[in-house]
Amino acid sequence: MMKVKFLGGAQEVGRLAILVETDSGKALFDYGMTATDPPSLPQEAPRIDALFLTHSHLDHCGMVPWVCDKYDDVPVYCTPLTQEISTLLQNDCIKIAKAEGYPEAYDSGAVKRTERSYRDIDFNDVTETIGLEVASHSAGHIPGATMYELNGARNTLITGDMHTINQRLVWAAEPVKCDDLIIESTYAGREHPDRTEVEEAFLDKLAEVIGRGGTAIVPSFAVARMQELLLILRDTDYEYWMDGMGKTVNQIYFEHPEYLRSPKKLFNAERRGHVVKNPKMRDKALEGDIIITTSGMLNGGPVLSYLDKFKNDPKSAILLTGYQVEGTNGRRLVDTGMIDFYGDIQKIACEVQSYDFSAHAGHSDLLKFVRDCSPERVVLMHGDNRELLAKPLREEGYEVILPMNGKSFEL
Repeated sequence: MMKVKFLGGAQEVGRLAILVETDSGKALFDYGMTATDPPSLPQEAPRIDALFLTHSHLDHCGMVPWVCDKYDDVPVYCTPLTQEISTLLQNDCIKIAKAEGYPEAYDSGAVKRTERSYRDIDFNDVTETIGLEVASHSAGHIPGATMYELNGARNTLITGDMHTINQRLVWAAEPVKCDDLIIESTYAGREHPDRTEVEEAFLDKLAEVIGRGGTAIVPSFAVARMQELLLILRDTDYEYWMDGMGKTVNQIYFEHPEYLRSPKKLFNAERRGHVVKNPKMRDKALEGDIIITTSGMLNGGPVLSYLDKFKNDPKSAILLTGYQVEGTNGRRLVDTGMIDFYGDIQKIACEVQSYDFSAHAGHSDLLKFVRDCSPERVVLMHGDNRELLAKPLREEGYEVILPMNGKSFEL
């Protein structure tokens, strides 16, 4: 028997933290924060025997240093690529907290302790802990993202975030036969448009904006999204510039080519474009066709300096490529046409368009993945519209569990 409790991320998207307890001990799967204003944190984790990290997005890795700082000698298992990107983002969290005046959840010393706590795993590796064999599988979400299969009296698959279609950057996740499936439900009730059609619409808009003499500002998440966009742009004739943390992420990806679908194509995509390395180059980027830059939700980063230059230019456009969380500058722009420039809220004259480049499985993809895994029970997590997925699953005969944060249940 295995007891499960969500410390965050059960009935919401973000701050995922799954506590698994057996007679032999406790393990935590992810411990993240949601980048709201201020950040939303999970419930306090107890002492654990191991932590398994699915991937390097902040809502999964953002609070891992807190655990490593509070409890000595907790091994943190994840891919080497996830380790490096997580460290980069965790250090950035500290900088943002200081800049915004948020309470710091941990300091740089905690991040260093976390680095020493990492234990390398790779896809198809098996780790033994708390009386379970934990096998690792590719999640198809971003490079290095992992699903975990827990084998004991029953076997349980924890997906973390996942995608079931091939992206330009990574291959899709493959189903794993299991008795119990704990699966993300971020896009329950919602379908993604066809990826090829999204790419074509994005490229058509770029042609329109550039053709009328404007510049396309493309806010982008540093981890995976910028790289996906570069792979789309590599075959165009446009002059594109890259700025922000994504430049560092590119270099880390190049050091771990085994997690990329085509390292050569990504390398060529970066080389074909221009990387902003200093203020003078940032001025030069203003004369280009396209600027891809962080942050993806417009909460700080170089993107605000670029938008300040183009905010009154109706020929230019802001092309959003990721979901804009409630409370972020990007959501403000979508809802009101305004942007907060460090306390100065201003109207934007640029065109604003959004494109669905999500790295999560859509509703039909989730249903198919469940069927292909053939579980007896399905636990829906990391979603705020879970019932929209639960209903068709129940109709197909699956036992469905909708956990709540802080409430234990048994598998």
